[in-house]
Amino acid sequence: MKAEDLQKMGVPHGKPTRLAQEFMARFRLKGGAVSALRSEVQAILDAPAQFLEDPLRSAFAKAMSGVSVFALGKSVPWKQWGSNLDEESVKQMERACQLPISVQGALMPDAHLGYGLPIGGVLGTEGAVIPYAVGVDIACRMKLSVVDIPVSDLQRKNDQLTRAIHAETRFGIGASFKKKRQHVVMDEDWEVSPVTRHLKDKAWSQLGTSGSGNHFVEFGTFELHEEIKGLMPGTYVALLSHSGSRGTGAQVCSRYSKLAMEAHPELPRSLRHLAWLDLNSEDGIEYWNAMELMGQYAAANHACIHHHILEHLGINLMLDVENHHNFAWKERHCIDGKERDLIVHRKGATPAGEGVLGIIPGSMAAPGFLVRGKGSTKSLHSASHGAGRVMSRKRAMKSLEWGPVNKQLKEKKITLMSAGLDEVPMVYKDIHQVMAAQSDLVETLGRFEPRIVKMAPHGERPED
Repeated sequence: MKAEDLQKMGVPHGKPTRLAQEFMARFRLKGGAVSALRSEVQAILDAPAQFLEDPLRSAFAKAMSGVSVFALGKSVPWKQWGSNLDEESVKQMERACQLPISVQGALMPDAHLGYGLPIGGVLGTEGAVIPYAVGVDIACRMKLSVVDIPVSDLQRKNDQLTRAIHAETRFGIGASFKKKRQHVVMDEDWEVSPVTRHLKDKAWSQLGTSGSGNHFVEFGTFELHEEIKGLMPGTYVALLSHSGSRGTGAQVCSRYSKLAMEAHPELPRSLRHLAWLDLNSEDGIEYWNAMELMGQYAAANHACIHHHILEHLGINLMLDVENHHNFAWKERHCIDGKERDLIVHRKGATPAGEGVLGIIPGSMAAPGFLVRGKGSTKSLHSASHGAGRVMSRKRAMKSLEWGPVNKQLKEKKITLMSAGLDEVPMVYKDIHQVMAAQSDLVETLGRFEPRIVKMAPHGERPED
């Protein structure tokens, strides 16, 4: 690990960093594994007094024993769904549940490492919001539209469907429309924050765009198992999209996460992304209002994408379902037999209250599911938001090739318009295993199979 990596973990500049590096060098000389270095350093940071007599670790431990370190409290209750989860994401969840503002947590079966709170992390707090527990892509959203064309059109009119997607949304960092889309969200109060006020015109130009990273627009078959909103069971064509609040949402996160860190200088670097804002403070109120606006904006993004694609093709809507993640909700939950008002952060987690409909996607070659929540109190009425990554983007770019991917897509009769190698099926968990691990959280009502897929072109920087 480099000096900056150590400092992010909470090792101060200067002598403590130098002693940490010397300890790591000796640890490696004695046969210690590189993969164990982070946990070794973290153990000393957590309890330096335990290592003062250890010949290998004492110098670094003594340097840290005199440093004022923020003391995490006793962990509040939290439960994990799924097995073989990324070890670091579990540790992130453990630390989040030891914050003085935390009340209850949950970790979904698609969990993987994030900033502060892991992706797939759910955290209930009292009177405070954590910007990084909401996430960078505020109110990232799923929307499913079932349409009135025959399933045979997916193949017969493939060219028309792909042209409609290409014409009616935009992918990539900074993607925008020269002619702005129209939606009532632009009539909302964009003065709620300096960020939203300054970036209103940019947000307007990006309205109806999809961005990059794991965001997509897809046509596919949709099999409905029971009647929903008047639509009878059967097999249909559906349009599915995934995107969020674009560049403006990211800037909201950036500004208020910095303000949260400034409000809590006592937090070591390893915990800085868990810094919170008091909801009675000016900054807390500002962030909350900006977050809510980004929620409306993300919904408007999807509304524009779906409306313009359907209008382009001259087809009609039969059923639509949508939900969002990367958000914080004010909810009332029963904790230890008492009703309490909580701020429930769902970072990469889907609301799954009793009877609540939601969409949980797989990958470009795996099904997604229409689900109905069961209202689990242990998960704070939450479920996974997808399959979850098993491979980092960097590793995917180094180790994967398009040949096997294209073969798999051809076998499944999937048309891939564009995507990055870091978003191919191999980088995701098995969605069927993820769904099985949360059968107590949601029930499956329908299944979406992708047939035409568009994502940001290969090489685009991710923004999810």
